[in-house]
Amino acid sequence: MSINKHKPHIIVLPEDDANRQIANGFILDLNLNSRAIQVLPEARGWQNVVETFTNDYASTMRQYPHRMIALLIDFDEDKDRLIYVKHQIPDNLKNRVFVLGVLSEPESLRRDINKKFEEIGEALAKDCSDNTNELWGHALLKHNKTELDRMISSVKPFLFNFK
Repeated sequence: MSINKHKPHIIVLPEDDANRQIANGFILDLNLNSRAIQVLPEARGWQNVVETFTNDYASTMRQYPHRMIALLIDFDEDKDRLIYVKHQIPDNLKNRVFVLGVLSEPESLRRDINKKFEEIGEALAKDCSDNTNELWGHALLKHNKTELDRMISSVKPFLFNFK
């Protein structure tokens, strides 16, 4: 199924295959409205995520005011990466763009919790739909709290509309 561009929806732009698999696991949640989310092909690097967003998606976000986007990147333990990425987002789109990711890289999270990437995505979706913070509270993910809270308040009404 495809998203309806004229209704609230979110697209996910993953940095790499690991992040794409996590996003694909997220959309497996049975409480999720699969017609309101789309996972894009991987951008192949966090800088390419930023470039793809600014070159290809910023203009369509202006065209479709109900569109939101999650930029799924590895932070590679770089404390300034979020600040850098947020500075690349046009002011008039900041409230509809969310930057999330593992503090180091998804492979570290996978090893630490001993789950496949899709299982990680499913657990993260369950946390969102159930208002819990089990996996999102993990040391490699808890830095996402501010962005996550902002995103959940924006997307939950249309993304998890079955609960």
